Amino acid sequence: MENQLINKTYYHTYTEGILNVEPIKILGELFKGEQQNEMPDLSYIRFAQGEVYYFFQDFESAIFKWENVSNELKPWAQKNIADAHVKMNLLAIAEDYYNAIETDSEVLKTEVLMQLFSLYIQLGKYGKAVSSIKRAVEINPDYPQVTAMAREFFEEQQDWENAIELAANEAKRTESLSWFLVLEKYVEQGHTSTIHPNYFSEVLMILYNIDLNRFEDLTTALWNSYMQNDLYFSWLEEINSFLLSVEPEQSYAWNKLFSQYNVAYFELLDGNYLVEEFSYLIPTHLTNWLKISTASNAVLAASAVLTWNEIFPSHMEASTVAEAENRLSKSARYQNGMEDGVSLFKSIIGWAEKEGLLWDKRYHWMIDELQDLNHHHLMITGTEATGKAAFVNTLLEEELSEDTSNAIVLYKDADNAKIKAITQEEEKSIAEHNDFKEAAQDSETIVSCRMPVTFLNNHNLALIDSPAITVQNEFRSQENQYLKLADSLLFVINADFNLTGNELDKALKMKEQSPELPIHFLLCSKTDQQSAIKRTNKIITRINSYFTNAKVFTFIINEDSKKQIDALSAFIKSIKNGQKLEEHRTTNILYYIRKSMDFLLYKREEEEISLRDRIEWNEEIVAKLNGAQNQLFDIEENAAQVIKNSYSSIIEKWRRDLKTKLPILIQQSAEIVQQDSDIRKIHSELNSEINKRINHYIEETVLPDIYVDLLKWVEDSEMELKESETYFREMCESFNQLYGEEKISFECDSRVLNDWNRDIERMTIRNIQLTEATFISYHASSQFLWKGAGKLVDTLLKNKDLLHDKFKQYIKGKDYSKTIKMITDEFMQQFEIFDKSIKRDVHMFFADPNRVIKEILAETHDDIERNNASLNDMQKQPDLYRNPITLFEIKLRQLDWMATSNQRIYEKN
Repeated sequence: MENQLINKTYYHTYTEGILNVEPIKILGELFKGEQQNEMPDLSYIRFAQGEVYYFFQDFESAIFKWENVSNELKPWAQKNIADAHVKMNLLAIAEDYYNAIETDSEVLKTEVLMQLFSLYIQLGKYGKAVSSIKRAVEINPDYPQVTAMAREFFEEQQDWENAIELAANEAKRTESLSWFLVLEKYVEQGHTSTIHPNYFSEVLMILYNIDLNRFEDLTTALWNSYMQNDLYFSWLEEINSFLLSVEPEQSYAWNKLFSQYNVAYFELLDGNYLVEEFSYLIPTHLTNWLKISTASNAVLAASAVLTWNEIFPSHMEASTVAEAENRLSKSARYQNGMEDGVSLFKSIIGWAEKEGLLWDKRYHWMIDELQDLNHHHLMITGTEATGKAAFVNTLLEEELSEDTSNAIVLYKDADNAKIKAITQEEEKSIAEHNDFKEAAQDSETIVSCRMPVTFLNNHNLALIDSPAITVQNEFRSQENQYLKLADSLLFVINADFNLTGNELDKALKMKEQSPELPIHFLLCSKTDQQSAIKRTNKIITRINSYFTNAKVFTFIINEDSKKQIDALSAFIKSIKNGQKLEEHRTTNILYYIRKSMDFLLYKREEEEISLRDRIEWNEEIVAKLNGAQNQLFDIEENAAQVIKNSYSSIIEKWRRDLKTKLPILIQQSAEIVQQDSDIRKIHSELNSEINKRINHYIEETVLPDIYVDLLKWVEDSEMELKESETYFREMCESFNQLYGEEKISFECDSRVLNDWNRDIERMTIRNIQLTEATFISYHASSQFLWKGAGKLVDTLLKNKDLLHDKFKQYIKGKDYSKTIKMITDEFMQQFEIFDKSIKRDVHMFFADPNRVIKEILAETHDDIERNNASLNDMQKQPDLYRNPITLFEIKLRQLDWMATSNQRIYEKN
């Protein structure tokens, strides 16, 4: 029935079995017959008629019939009416009809939603299309093609949110692998990377119980999608919590998941995160990693557990640690220890160089040397005066070694001679024999000497010539750090004397510090007489009582070298036999990596202390510079004042001189008034004469004397300035001693003195051009004549002598102060202008010291600011430095666990 209604073939109910008659005719006759009944029920026949009309595309007739259906088929009739409107492309009307249908039938609801879904797509109403198809899936997900249509639509629209929701829900509902595969594809395409990982928990649980292989695939895909994502830590929490809850199946080989755990762990340690950011994830991560590991790969997970427990002991469960120890003790030796160690060392170097940190070149050289597995490293050492140097030179066939050397010297065979000196700061080549000798005396230097040496070549031997052990150096006691370069040690003893407890103590101390290093003995003697042989045998017996596995070789100094070399060859082969170099070297490489990290930490602390010291020192320098600046200001002001006052006193003296002398010159000019002088015109002659006399006086008397006075003033000023300059020179020397370099230098501007000399020459040159002054005016002489009027004038005119005498008296008694001031001011003007420039000139003389001090002060303040900023960064964010070191430490300890696992666990138990 439902299929007929869906496919509009309900009319077959009435036409089935009737052949060769049109359905419309059959239904028409049935309709006519039903009408004859007392209570006709025409809805069924009308519904069927509507289907036939629809089939023949007579949609209006079909709609008419369906509109008159009033029985239980009415909802289907409404759906068919909507379908007919769709056929007529009346989509809006069709939408109304679909939405008006009310029914309890899930099939009809689903059909309506699917029709609406199709209609909305045609109308471009994608939101409503999504709602329709999602509602259809919700109501009847098993309805044919519903989920397939939904998936196809979502994918076409790139509506990945709904596509993922559909795939996840269907995977959980149907538990069909096909839907899990669809979801996995979406994950691999990156469509799920922004969805919180807990969304997939139920999906993963169901898949885990269905198919472990597909579970691994989906988990791996999710893991990769969250990597380098803000949700990465949330994913790690989710997957670790999940695996803790299910206890991974031990019989299944979790190869893919193990790889993911391995990659994730080491990515966390790559330095992109602070330890405190991810440390909370590690306990469950390592626990699960260990659970899914197998006997062949457990070494990585187990060593990681033990490393983390060693560094952060409160983080790991005791049961997990115990399981890790058990797994590691049963695992085979890790084969890539040396390679991983070197890789870690390169990472440390790269980080240090990026941070601009000082790196000890010696560690780099030693680790490079330890990677050379083709040469056995034989270290030779001993106490003073043992014959060690003679033995080494015999092997080298050249006089290179000296008992007084302080440096470690490594000799290795090479076709061409190549010698290098390696210090903390640099690695440099050595070409001259004297330079080699000098480098060999530096206890902080390693000398690498590669040259053709037959014995070394024949035995693939590298000879490490170590300084003699003295009370002072105790083999440069920093835990005998160079012992780790050696594969075996040859301790040299002077056999011409009885073996002392001191020598044995030193050998035993080396054994304690490097218990894995084979120690053998070389007995050097100057004779092979019977007494010497007996003494040698006693020494060997005593050595064997302390070093049971040690081999002993007796070397007779100055004896036939060929015979001894042949015997030594056999001895060397015996001490090399059976030694596993790579395993031993790997441990030593890890040792030097640790030493290099200690060095970096030390340098960090040293840098912080250095910053504080530089800040404090600079602050003291600033105080001293401020004091010097104040002194400079005081000296400059004092010099300027002294020099200016001295000059001013000279000028003032000559101003007073003119004020005193010029009135006398004027009064003396009255003598030119004679008996025959015309009183009415004498003023002109008087003015001319007085001006001449004043000019003459200034040019012939004043200017030469001023010139002498000012030259003396320049000389005195120069002495004053030179005294200041001497003081400044001493100040510079004092500061430069503090700086330890020629940091400050003052250059006073002595051109100022030359300028002054030139200006004095210019100001005191003769032929001055003073303005003609009027001392006796016509008005004044007339006034004198008519002043008495009446009888007086008559008397004077009758007695010319009396008139001239009176006029002379007038000249001598007249007040010329204003005129004299005018002349003096004019003459002294250039000297006063010069006076005003003296302070400026003195400042110019001191300009450079002022500039230098200001620049040094500014530079020092900048240095203080920079150092304070650096120190604050160190103190505020110590993790920015400590974090990489901690991460390197974790990696190093893990490598250490893998390299020495059996021994360490055994010792611990």
